[in-house]
Amino acid sequence: MPQMAPISWLSLFIIFSITFILFSMMNYYSTLPQTPKSQVSKSYLSTPLNWKW
Repeated sequence: MPQMAPISWLSLFIIFSITFILFSMMNYYSTLPQTPKSQVSKSYLSTPLNWKW
């Protein structure tokens, strides 16, 4: 059974690493996170600010 040369192992490692990184990046950037719409911020912004000095 023939053995593989070190250059071949290095090229396999580089190819699999690049495909893993590309696959991870595609999975990370494929979905956009949902922004929560809270009612607290709307009610806070609608109240007038009365400063009594």
